[in-house]
Amino acid sequence: MKTMNDHTKTTSNPIAGIAPTSAHSPRQRNHIRLASPAEWERLAHIYNEAIHSGRSTMDLIPVDANYFRKLTDGFTPRECLLVAEHATRIAAWGIVKQYSDRPGYALACETSVYVAEAHQGHGLGTALQAAIIKTAWGFGYRHLVAKILAVNETSIRFHHHNDYQIAGTQKKIGFLNGIWHDIIIMQRILTDEQSEENAS
Repeated sequence: MKTMNDHTKTTSNPIAGIAPTSAHSPRQRNHIRLASPAEWERLAHIYNEAIHSGRSTMDLIPVDANYFRKLTDGFTPRECLLVAEHATRIAAWGIVKQYSDRPGYALACETSVYVAEAHQGHGLGTALQAAIIKTAWGFGYRHLVAKILAVNETSIRFHHHNDYQIAGTQKKIGFLNGIWHDIIIMQRILTDEQSEENAS
């Protein structure tokens, strides 16, 4: 029988072995890896696009590199930022973060993906999400949560495509620019039967 400690044992590099995804030529090759501090400004640019859209985050004020420095300074060993490069340029980023610091939630994490507007619709987000799921598995998480504005139907479809299911709706929990917003809670349960797939 597996215990909680068995599940929460981490690997030295949970994204090791993730193969870059190929496009039509070597110059268009996508690569997914851990983010580095030198890239915080680029991640801020991508996130600010999401803020400006008014459909992807509850943040209202644009951020800068310092936002990501503070975020990562507070990371536990089971949290990280991943980036997806397209033709050597960062085109998307994603996060794996603990759902709560309460011990009973040790197997649950929250995931998010943000893709630069110019790179949306080309499968990059799906490749990054696959890496996030594999990373979450390597960190010992078995319950993945995504919180999505109800107006963001594209993100809801994206998560459905990646085997997340709607767990519920928080009515009128968000208030942006004078408008009330519902939040859709989506979840994916990772089972031990998936261990071989996620370890490959």
